[in-house]
Amino acid sequence: MGRKILGPGCKNCVTLERVTRDAVTELGIDAQITKVTDYAEIAACGIMSTPGLVVDEQIVLSGRVPTKGHVKELLAPSAG
Repeated sequence: MGRKILGPGCKNCVTLERVTRDAVTELGIDAQITKVTDYAEIAACGIMSTPGLVVDEQIVLSGRVPTKGHVKELLAPSAG
């Protein structure tokens, strides 16, 4: 199952990547996390405000940095 972190590499994007990786580890999810920094690809995903989190090709978060607990809630349905 694919997860994408969308953002140019700013502090918020780095933080989202870190909390997402921590959440995936804590949930025991076998997932590939891809970092997307290309502006055209980010826009093509439908994200207009970064950072963004995409799970299985669906935008689940954009424009803010969530807590690890919130990311776990977003990822739990796909944990199986």
